[in-house]
Amino acid sequence: MLNNCFKILSRTAETPQKLMSLLGVSKNNYATEATFETKPFKLHKLEDGPSTTVTISREEAIKFYKQMQTIRRIETAAGNLYKEKIIRGFCHLYSGQEACAVGMKSAMRDHDSIISAYRVHGWTYLMGVSVLGVLAELTGRKSGCARGKGGSMHMYSPNFYGGNGIVGAQVPLGAGVAFASKYKGQDGVCFALYGDGAANQGQAFEAYNIAKLWDIPCIFVCENNGYGMGTSAERASASTAYYTRGDYVPGIWVDGMDVLAVKSASQFAVDYCKSGKGPLLMETATYRYSGHSMSDPGTSYRTRDEIQEVRQTRDPITSFKDKILNSGLVTAEELKKFDGEIKAQVDAAVKSAKSDPEIGMDELPADIYVENLEGKIRGVLPWQLLDHKRIGPAVNA
Repeated sequence: MLNNCFKILSRTAETPQKLMSLLGVSKNNYATEATFETKPFKLHKLEDGPSTTVTISREEAIKFYKQMQTIRRIETAAGNLYKEKIIRGFCHLYSGQEACAVGMKSAMRDHDSIISAYRVHGWTYLMGVSVLGVLAELTGRKSGCARGKGGSMHMYSPNFYGGNGIVGAQVPLGAGVAFASKYKGQDGVCFALYGDGAANQGQAFEAYNIAKLWDIPCIFVCENNGYGMGTSAERASASTAYYTRGDYVPGIWVDGMDVLAVKSASQFAVDYCKSGKGPLLMETATYRYSGHSMSDPGTSYRTRDEIQEVRQTRDPITSFKDKILNSGLVTAEELKKFDGEIKAQVDAAVKSAKSDPEIGMDELPADIYVENLEGKIRGVLPWQLLDHKRIGPAVNA
């Protein structure tokens, strides 16, 4: 039957290129687009939800794969740099959760915003900071996105309000960012991300309340990776259906290990919030491979077998790779080439982040004010005055 269809199309198509276009195949024998089915979404106070049928182009497939693979490489590099004691202080890795960030970013418009907790090296990269800008910030060097002054918990870029170190504090801040957009008469939305551990913070419920009361276009995203600092969600929460915990705020549960499911849910959420209907709560069911932070081996409250099983059966990169290979959107040779390019890029950034100098003491009073009307600011002691200057973050370093 397929042969008969091919014969009919070949008669009606004017050129071989036209025929391949009708079949969804490029002149290089690539599929130009493909359609996939996601797991069903769970809905709370919604009559309709996101589509479980997602169509992506070849260009989107390559983009998503490269983004997830780059984030994974960045986090692996960060982990190694920490073990070498080149990165100091706190460091929280995102390995295993890449589909959440990439899926959400795919639905964001230029004037949409995002604020999160401290597991945001990947988000920093997605929001416009180079690989070197991320790794140099982690190592405290001047090429970092905050010139090395912020480290893991204080990375920023336009419309990215950083990874906040106070558990749950970013949730009301995200509502405030979304309110600012509404106040200005814009249709921008804000993704406010937090984990299952932070979901029990009282300020989260206060933010739900004011957002619903004033119809603030905020998408509250609970990235449920199964564990808080060292406690499973089941031991910490009386209800683990986080997408329903906004009560009067509608919610969606999505498979956070499937970048296409997150993309579909995020697009639905953006459309919902920008239409003036108020906030939405989204729970992404995901998993972190590393411990809560680098000081946590992550194996005292879960088994190595559990981690390995997730890696083998639900890994967001491997599963997406299989989908786009089987659909003909890419070839194995292409993916191998992409992997090599990404590895080389991250390796070069690691080398630079190690050798890059730190900022000098003369920058101690820099970047405190956008416009300092006094000209001088207080130093370590009240009678010591320092000349203020504005350096500004090296966002695209």
